[in-house]
Amino acid sequence: MSKRVVITGLGLVTPVGTGKEKFWDALKSGVSGVGPVTRFDASALPTRVAAEVKDFNVSDFLDKKEARRMDRYAHFGVAAAKLAFEDAGLTSETVPSERAGVILGCGIGGLETLEDQARVLHEKGSGRVSPFFVPMMISNMAAGHISMQLKLKGPSETVVTACSSATNACGSAFRLIQHGDCDVVLTGGTEAAITHLGFAGFCAMKAMSTLNDDPATASRPFDRERAGFVMGEGAGILVFEELEHALARGARIYAEVIGYGSSCDAYHITDPAPGGEGAARAMQAALDDAKLAPSDVTYINAHGTATEKNDFFETQAIKTVFGDAAANVVISSTKSMTGHLLGAAGGIELAAAALAITEGVVPPTINLENPGEGCDLDYTPKVARTMPVEVAISNTFGFGGHNATMALRKFRP
Repeated sequence: MSKRVVITGLGLVTPVGTGKEKFWDALKSGVSGVGPVTRFDASALPTRVAAEVKDFNVSDFLDKKEARRMDRYAHFGVAAAKLAFEDAGLTSETVPSERAGVILGCGIGGLETLEDQARVLHEKGSGRVSPFFVPMMISNMAAGHISMQLKLKGPSETVVTACSSATNACGSAFRLIQHGDCDVVLTGGTEAAITHLGFAGFCAMKAMSTLNDDPATASRPFDRERAGFVMGEGAGILVFEELEHALARGARIYAEVIGYGSSCDAYHITDPAPGGEGAARAMQAALDDAKLAPSDVTYINAHGTATEKNDFFETQAIKTVFGDAAANVVISSTKSMTGHLLGAAGGIELAAAALAITEGVVPPTINLENPGEGCDLDYTPKVARTMPVEVAISNTFGFGGHNATMALRKFRP
């Protein structure tokens, strides 16, 4: 018999705030985390806005020596993990270390370190390349550092499926606990790709918003004037816990994890499959896994990147899966506020779905003035909506055709 899995801790480092309270207050209030790029000179690029993390001090979470040996993406991951651990009421002394693991998503890894060390190689020669270059850059190291920092000796793995990474990681964590291999898993994602090279690459693809004049309105999911995604950075880590283990220690439960679905378009390196057929299969698989009918779902945290094809095809996919119920389900894209955290997106968005269930509030899609052609569902425009949320799903879709969906339900003993 499968074990039941619940969410007992949330740790957030995001463009709209560090910590669960700041993150959730900003989402409910429709606050944008997008502003002019400050991390490098973007004046020569067509995109000059991003959703940067602004209130983060690494010394609050790591000593200087440790921090110097980690890339920024690992700083975010470790900080969010420590916040989630604390929020769950866990300590390294009380958690069963060999029954606790880390399954993390990361799409790109230590891009800042890669750029810095490539510059060192070019300007100073190979003898000056740091011995910490490889351990800082590789995308598994944030999970490794979290395991070491919190003394978690169970599975420690990193999932790399582009923008679906964090959601696929959550799915793997869900299965580990369901199958009885772990009692506690820290899961979600981390990313820090706001670098000159990262920006130049996405600009060359013409994937990012060029609405530079008013940064707060640059991310416009489902809107007629949408012009591409806005890159974000940060981390979202959740504590998944086996139900009986959580109840035995009197843990607070945000929501129950009840379903996971994953698919591949097998179609194109960047474009979604026509009609969102792969996305539809991931959503349907999650509903089937959770034994849900489409009419059971209250809220969808959409992938909603504000690219022309994604928003249109995700809408079509929802209609395919939900049929007549598509007109009644409440949808929003929190990327309108946080930007797109790439491999970490699914972590902060699943946290938002869990908080929507806990508090009975659906965060809005800000900047949605005039829905685009074919985008004709209820996307919660501009203002949050107070309403009971019984069941929520969270969608993430990535380059390479990766699709992943998680389903949550309000916890009932």
